[in-house]
Amino acid sequence: MSFEEKQLQCSDCGATFTFSTEEQEFFQSKGYTNEPKRCPECRQARKTERNGNSSYGAPRQMYPATCAECGKSTEVPFQPRGDKPVYCSDCYRKIRPSR
Repeated sequence: MSFEEKQLQCSDCGATFTFSTEEQEFFQSKGYTNEPKRCPECRQARKTERNGNSSYGAPRQMYPATCAECGKSTEVPFQPRGDKPVYCSDCYRKIRPSR
């Protein structure tokens, strides 16, 4: 099935936007049968609104630590408590290989 670019009107802001052939192919591959009714900017705004606008997409807070295996300084995404060993990413992969 061949696609042609289409000009659509956003239901939120009324702007005209292009529904590209690549986007149409993507929509078809996902099984979507309806064309988008919002422009990319309004789609992104809606997605942000749905996700609660919290720290979605924000960088994680990292904490300094010393690896219990090799002694290298590292950073981890949690506050080390001192009662359990903390590993750098290399040592962690050795100790707990992916399943």
